[in-house]
Amino acid sequence: MGMGRPRAFDADAALDQAMDVFWRHGYEGATIAQLTEAMNINPPSLYAAFGSKEGLLKAALDRYTEKRDAWMEKVLDAPTAREVAERFLMEHADAQTDPANPPGCLLVQGGLACGTGSENVPFELAARRTRTEDQLHERFVRAKAERDLGEGADPATLARYLSAVTSGMCVMASSGADRNALREIAAVSLKAFDEQAKG
Repeated sequence: MGMGRPRAFDADAALDQAMDVFWRHGYEGATIAQLTEAMNINPPSLYAAFGSKEGLLKAALDRYTEKRDAWMEKVLDAPTAREVAERFLMEHADAQTDPANPPGCLLVQGGLACGTGSENVPFELAARRTRTEDQLHERFVRAKAERDLGEGADPATLARYLSAVTSGMCVMASSGADRNALREIAAVSLKAFDEQAKG
């Protein structure tokens, strides 16, 4: 019996490279030539493995979401709602300005400009962002049940607020804002969170 043909590339490493290209250039701006060069594969291999450029984006987003979920688990494990908010905002400020990654956030950067034939991409990215907001919402519902939030505090509004702030921070980071600037925004936003958390 002959053995199956081995995969020609390390899928996780290739997806990390594709993720970087989409992050830097957006879905529309990332070319097949850039993607295949970064992934060290040829176009037929890309299409054989992922079906299309959009299929590759979804696979790269799955990889990104897997890493983000591991990070969110640590954020949500904070003992109080206030500490959850602080971790979420401050660590976003740090991550979005980490020189090891492109500035900003893939879930915002990836779909800022999409033309004909790419209409699904912004919705795909929005769905991933909503997932994070939903995770925060669930955590704040629990915090309210534990009386860690004021009676009048709205878990959905608090989650939406943090999500909106970090999306704005992402745009600022991609425009050159440094870590200190984003941390200042995070600190001011925490004060607003504290007011709303009282209810």
